[in-house]
Amino acid sequence: MIMNKKVLTIQDISCVGQCSLTVALPIISACGIETCVLPSAVLSTHTAGFKGFTFRDLTEDMPAIEKHWKKEKISFSAVYTGYLGSTLQIDYVKSIIKHLCKGKAIVDPAMADNGKLYPAFDEEYVEKMKTLCSEADIILPNITEACYLTGTQYKETYTVRYIKSLTKKLLDSGAKAVVLTGVGYTPDTTGVVVCDNEHFYYYKHHKYEQSCHGTGDVYASAFVGAYMNGKSVDDAARIAADFTVRCMENTIGDDSHWYGVKFEPMLKSLIDDLS
Repeated sequence: MIMNKKVLTIQDISCVGQCSLTVALPIISACGIETCVLPSAVLSTHTAGFKGFTFRDLTEDMPAIEKHWKKEKISFSAVYTGYLGSTLQIDYVKSIIKHLCKGKAIVDPAMADNGKLYPAFDEEYVEKMKTLCSEADIILPNITEACYLTGTQYKETYTVRYIKSLTKKLLDSGAKAVVLTGVGYTPDTTGVVVCDNEHFYYYKHHKYEQSCHGTGDVYASAFVGAYMNGKSVDDAARIAADFTVRCMENTIGDDSHWYGVKFEPMLKSLIDDLS
């Protein structure tokens, strides 16, 4: 493992619920990478299934944090962004990447799924997210997010030609590499597409009928951990997919654990995949 790299991850903290920073911090750290965090908000729980959760917006803290880091001459080998709560936060993130990131900018444009934007977002947010993705080295959208980012009609069923057209539009918009998640050409499979301007790679695996909250965060975090260990984008995408499937398999059937995936017992398997 590579121990001298430092990753900053910027997203919210859902204190209970196994998503966002409570997933990113342990997974990337387990991969042997020093993991620094910038919380965009603090929630008592995530918003899927819990009622009456608390929420504190930390947008106003972000410029002061960046200013302090500049004063201390702190920089990062990579910046990995997840859920960002507003267009203003995206502007602050772009400034941090510009001034403090000495390596790769990895963006998960967490804003939509199943053909729809998340309730907190609108078209103005989509337009601002486009500017962040256009400056990224690697983006990790799902198909819905890719459609919003490119103005493409969302389809439940699609062909390889449709996916290649979608990824080409993403590359044409400025992203240097695309990892497109949730790509399945048959009802019983799903997978990831990895592409840049020189190659197109597809890795598929079994699709479970049951969905689990937070698997996108698990996937993106495992991808970052593997990639920062020197794995190629293709290999990091495959390792992250296998890890996410194992986490789901470790959770399915446990009705008491409806709010996330039990990824912690699977961390050793992720570490083994990196060796």
